[in-house]
Amino acid sequence: MTEELKSYTDKSKIAILIPSFNEEKYIKSVIEKCSVYNLDIIVVNDGSTDNTLKVLEQLAPESNMRLIVLNHEVNKGKGEALKTGFDFACKNNYYGVITIDADGQHSIDEIKDFISEVNSNDPDIIVGSRFKNTKGMPFIRLAVNFLTSWIISLIALKKIDDVQSGFRFIKHNVMKTVRLQTSNFDTEPELLIKASWYKFKITNIPIKTIYNLNEFKSHINPGKDSLKFFKLVFKSIAWRFKFKKPAE
Repeated sequence: MTEELKSYTDKSKIAILIPSFNEEKYIKSVIEKCSVYNLDIIVVNDGSTDNTLKVLEQLAPESNMRLIVLNHEVNKGKGEALKTGFDFACKNNYYGVITIDADGQHSIDEIKDFISEVNSNDPDIIVGSRFKNTKGMPFIRLAVNFLTSWIISLIALKKIDDVQSGFRFIKHNVMKTVRLQTSNFDTEPELLIKASWYKFKITNIPIKTIYNLNEFKSHINPGKDSLKFFKLVFKSIAWRFKFKKPAE
């Protein structure tokens, strides 16, 4: 067995992947909490215009952190930040990545639940679903998440609880196989659609989300990103007609 194949079968070689844009206020705390898992932490700074990169550069030399910083000189969108992280993970033979958002809205304690699911059921993708515990979630966001998840599940031909959740595990075979064509928040549902068509094993596990309504500021633009979502729906119909799963 080659060294590459050995790496890809090593379930302990999982990285935490954090796309980040203008998160100087939260990124240090998120990384410090993640460091307790003793996993590599890959942060993609997506052209931040605040002090996010400076905070990351100050953290990187700390001996107790396995921190890898990848930098976009300009903001390209969350999807492009994820693709940069996926490309790095594949080139460095990680078994998979656990993606989390940089704004502190995910409970870092639940990373252990993703690792447990990987070890127990060996899924290709794990989606953290907020629908089991919606306490504190703004009503409009809850409604939009339900609607988009229902639509994407229809297109994907598979029930997926929370297509907008950024808390996920993604295995190396998915990152290497699925070719992503979007570049922003529509990349996350695109990944699930195409992974479902490839018959990758997708599981859902419950997560909680931390909303501080006094401080919460979403990077989602309701108008632009809603338009991108519906463009994704129409594009996916075209993709489906062209889609052919490679021969086993």
